[in-house]
Parts: sequence; C-alpha cells; structure tokens
Amino acid sequence: MTGVPASAAGGPGTPGTHGAAGVSGAGAAGAQGSKSPRGGKLGAAAVNQASLWNVANLLTMLRLVLVPGFVALMLADGGYDPVWRAWAWAAFAVAMITDIFDGHLARTYDLVTDFGKIADPIADKAIMGAALICLSSLGDLPWWVTAVILGRELGVTLLRFVVIRYGVIPASRGGKMKTLAQGMAVGMYVLALTGPLATLRFWVMAVAVALTVVTGLDYVRQAIVLRRQGLADRKAAAEEAEG
Repeated sequence: MTGVPASAAGGPGTPGTHGAAGVSGAGAAGAQGSKSPRGGKLGAAAVNQASLWNVANLLTMLRLVLVPGFVALMLADGGYDPVWRAWAWAAFAVAMITDIFDGHLARTYDLVTDFGKIADPIADKAIMGAALICLSSLGDLPWWVTAVILGRELGVTLLRFVVIRYGVIPASRGGKMKTLAQGMAVGMYVLALTGPLATLRFWVMAVAVALTVVTGLDYVRQAIVLRRQGLADRKAAAEEAEG
C-alpha cells in the first residue's frame, strides 16, 4: 500500500478523472461536430462541381466546339466545294443529333445543371445561326429567311425572360416540329444538291419558315395569356391580404 488515496492516484473510481475525461471527450466531440458542417459543405460542393462534367454537358460542349469547325468546313475553298460541304453537313448533323440526346439524358438521369440550362440553348442557336449566316453569305439562301428564323429564335428567348416572373412557357409540339423542319431544311441546303433534290429542299425550307412564323406567333399569344393570368393572380392575392 502506498498510502495514497484512490482519488489522488486517479484510479478507476475517481470522479475527477471521469469528469476530466468527460470534459475532454465533450470538447473533442464538439470540435468534430463543429468541423462536420464545413466538411459537408465541401463534399456537396465537390459533388456539384463533378456534376458539371456529366455526359449531357459534355455533349453540349461538343456542340459548341463544332460551331467554328462547321464554319471552317463550310467556307473552305470558297464555300462551293461539294466534298467540303459534305464534311460540313456531317458536323451539322452531329450537332443536331447531340442536341436531341443531351436533353433526353439530362431529364432521364437527373443530370440537369445550371451550366446546361444556359449552354444548351446557346449551342442550339449558335450552330443554326452559323449555318444560316454561312448559307446566306454564299448566296444559297435569301437573307430574309435567315432574318426571319434568327429573329424568331431571339425574340422567343427574350419573351421567355420577360414573362418568367409569371411562369414558364412550355415547349409545344409545334415547336418541336419547327426544330425538326429547320434542321432538315438547313441540312439539305448545306449539301451541294442539284436537280429534283434542290427543288425539294426549297419546299422543305418553305415549311420550316411557315412553322417558324406560326409557332413564334403562338409563343407571343401564350406569353400574353400567361402575363394576364399572373397579374390577375397577384391582384387577387393582394385583395385577399387586405381583406
């Protein structure tokens, strides 16, 4: 026996030791707890950053990269070489096909990101605008056709931003038909077609222009209705709050 009390020796039954251990354990747990939210935020940020490189966004980036390549192929050797025009058509076709798949993949597998929401419509309009401007500059397509199609696309985009406070204008079946008709018509004009096929592409473009105008006017109608409904709902909510 040493003569030292168990309490002083720090034996297993020492309340002071357990208290110190409890304080130190609580401090360690508190330190770990204070670090965990930060770690959670960093982990979430890492997941969000990784989601930027999903397959849908990569296809969108591919379309953006194809735009300058398409222009270079389209204007090679003066812009009238059938071989270069065929390669330009291939680039245009790849861009249009990836436009179908990236949206489908993003919706089906929950790959929608802020980057995709912004970059996808830009890529769509960039490849179509590049093709129309190249065709008109080469004299293959009247400038008024290019102005009508691009004017409609830009106008609808601005209209969506104006009425977004009241709601979202959903994509219509007519709009999808318009996109398909435009892709087919512009693709046929990119190719150096002659004879009956050249006549056919004229009528396909006529259908595309008609659908462009009709669907554009329909978007204007939907925007007006949506705005009126939104204003009416706000007025009713204000009157209910006052009452």
